[in-house]
Amino acid sequence: MEVVQGRNLRPRRRRVLVLVTQQGAVARRDLCLDQAVVFIEDAIQYRSINHRVDARSLWLYQWYYSSMSQWILSFSIFLILVLAFIETPSSLTSTSDVRYRLAPWEPPCGLTQGVEALCLLVFAADVSVKSYLVGWAQFQKNPWLLAYLVVLLVSLVDWIVSLSLVCQEPVQVRRLLRPFFLMQNSSMMKKTLKCIRCSLPEMASVGLLLAIHLCLFTVLGLLLFPGEKDRERLAHFRSLPEALTSLLVLLTTANNPDVSLLSPTFSLFLPFPFQFSFSVPFFSSPRFLRPEKLEMDGVLCVVTDQAVLSGALGGLLFAAQPWVMIPAYSKNRLYAIFFIAFTLIGSLFLMNLLTAIIYNQFRGYLMKSLQTSLLWRRLGIRAAYQVLSSMTAEGEAHPEGVGVKLQDFLQVLQKVQLGSDRKQAIMEKLHSRSGDLLSADEFQKLFDEFDKRVIKEHPPRPEYWSPFLQSAQFLFSHRYFDYLGNLMALGNLVTICVFLVLDADVLPEDRDDFVLGILNGVFILYYLLEMLLKVFALGLQGYLVSSSNVFDGLLTVVLLVLEISTLAAYGFPHLGWKPEVLGLLSLWDVTRLVNMLAVFRFLRVIPRVEVSVGWWAGWCHLSGTRRNRVRAFSLSQLMAVVASTILDLIKNMRAFGGILVVVYYVFAVIGIILFRGVIVAPGNSSLAPDNGSAPCGSFEQLEYWTNNFDDFAAALVTLWDVMVVNNWQVFLDAFRRYAGPWSKIYFVLWWLVSSVIWVNLFLALILENFLHKWDRRCHLQSLTGDLEATSEVTVELLFRDVLEEPTEEELIEKLSHHPHLQLCR
Repeated sequence: MEVVQGRNLRPRRRRVLVLVTQQGAVARRDLCLDQAVVFIEDAIQYRSINHRVDARSLWLYQWYYSSMSQWILSFSIFLILVLAFIETPSSLTSTSDVRYRLAPWEPPCGLTQGVEALCLLVFAADVSVKSYLVGWAQFQKNPWLLAYLVVLLVSLVDWIVSLSLVCQEPVQVRRLLRPFFLMQNSSMMKKTLKCIRCSLPEMASVGLLLAIHLCLFTVLGLLLFPGEKDRERLAHFRSLPEALTSLLVLLTTANNPDVSLLSPTFSLFLPFPFQFSFSVPFFSSPRFLRPEKLEMDGVLCVVTDQAVLSGALGGLLFAAQPWVMIPAYSKNRLYAIFFIAFTLIGSLFLMNLLTAIIYNQFRGYLMKSLQTSLLWRRLGIRAAYQVLSSMTAEGEAHPEGVGVKLQDFLQVLQKVQLGSDRKQAIMEKLHSRSGDLLSADEFQKLFDEFDKRVIKEHPPRPEYWSPFLQSAQFLFSHRYFDYLGNLMALGNLVTICVFLVLDADVLPEDRDDFVLGILNGVFILYYLLEMLLKVFALGLQGYLVSSSNVFDGLLTVVLLVLEISTLAAYGFPHLGWKPEVLGLLSLWDVTRLVNMLAVFRFLRVIPRVEVSVGWWAGWCHLSGTRRNRVRAFSLSQLMAVVASTILDLIKNMRAFGGILVVVYYVFAVIGIILFRGVIVAPGNSSLAPDNGSAPCGSFEQLEYWTNNFDDFAAALVTLWDVMVVNNWQVFLDAFRRYAGPWSKIYFVLWWLVSSVIWVNLFLALILENFLHKWDRRCHLQSLTGDLEATSEVTVELLFRDVLEEPTEEELIEKLSHHPHLQLCR
């Protein structure tokens, strides 16, 4: 009996062993498919593949990069950054003017700290998951993860100290560290920051030349203007620090201390005997044309009340160098050589040389970083191929000749987080080939569709049986109907501009809005008719598939609601249409709101410029003479490049805008720590005289009281005003008097970081984008409809043509050194 039972157990053991083997094979197959899915997603997002690839880690990895997890992380970053507007000192006031600002609402101790604690918990979970996925060895080599952990620990300690002091700590160190959470979450921001850091030595070389240039001319200026009664010396060369500051302001071509264009007041002041005044009637109304002359300390101020000219416009028009040299030039014409030489060497040579170096060096280091991104993409795709081909090779006699089975690839493609239009493009390309196996080269070329611009298929249009309705559908879906809409939008904008000019000298309560009200009603009715006709021709789904149509429709609905509300409250327009104020808004306020929305509606033209001028160039090419064809092509090409460059800049500004946010945030927090409360209301301190006794062109006389560092929002606006370097010498002088001469260091550093470095980086991005677009449109075919061959312009693709493709041996070597990958053989 025992022998018989033993014989019966052997088949059962064999079946169990076979079942276990089959289950193991299925598990290995599922693991390989999941690995391929993750590697492809890494390639799509330019992520490194050096992470754990076991089943549990892959599940955690996909959960971490899911849309929900990333949304929670992004919201936590946004929330902890926004806390600066609510924390003490709070920005929750209607104005930042120290004369009128009321005591802000201050959150109770523990409210913002509780929100901050939740954000820190999210960040702690984030760094924990990242550290586990990359492994301890990779964690020790990653400086960003190590810094992430240090920042979290410092923030936690500072948070505990804040609670222990009942939120009365003088300085919150963790506020300076918050922008780090934004940087570490963006790979492109990390690349940009690394490129800036690598470019600093070359920038420092030109910066040293600038410093030598400033010091040399400062000493020359002190020697040229030695007299105690010399107006130039008293104004700009009284001492070494003041001379250096004056020449630095002149170097930035900002308004110098001898000329100032104010906002909201307009003033121009010059030392006697050079008295000069003028008015701007185009921007002025009758009440703006009452100048007030103020004579203070031998200086004439001609001030017109509430002139509507911004300080930025003043910087463009009146930042000229001659006014700074007028006191010396009036004494001896040879003094002009000093200022002309300083401007030529500093502003026209060294500053432009600095721009060129920043552009060239930053471009070079950015190319190296993007070369790494390209390697990550190719490595991710190659790793997915190796994993899938290892599945095919199991049981094969010659595994070297096998590739990836189509069914395996399609199964992986369905699991990849990718847009349906991209998947459809890849599948169409896959069906166009023959064979059951994909080679490494074919596998790589399939994923080139990632960078192609996929044209979305429009929903089917409604079908009408009536010939009249069919003709109407063809007419209202034609591009000529879009051109007519653009022409009407332009006409609306022109009429608004005409009435603004005609009514510039008329007060709002004296305006007759009869004609403007009629024209606004006509344009709004046309916009409504255009929207309804497009819905008739394209169908509701076909109308909503275009973002431009959605933008037009939304503004049309808002304009229609405002127009109906106006007619219900004030009646139909008639001569002398000047009713009383009813409700929250007057008729003039409603009219202005309608006009502003109409101006925004004109933005619909920008996305359509490229297609419109492309069609126009093609028509001119076929119908015109050779000279006209060349002119039409050049003009249309330039317009299309400019329009597409603007749109692509908006899409690719995340990394550069993020760097600007970080810089603004850090400098604003530092400014609050250094200068909070130093600007006091006039009359409350001997340092803050009344406006009537303040020197002309000073911080007090210009009424710059809103520019301070008493809260976070006010600090941001102050930094912006200094960044545009218009009248920034006023800020230098004011904070020197209120806080001390060391305050100049802060503002000069901010000028270097914002106006010199960041603005030049932005210029580099514009140049690369424009040149990339221009090179792609050197033939007429690129303008006339070969859209399927074009690519989505991203920062990674700007340099794709000059980047080197990694070799097969390099990819295999990188995969062989993967710390966690074990191929499924």
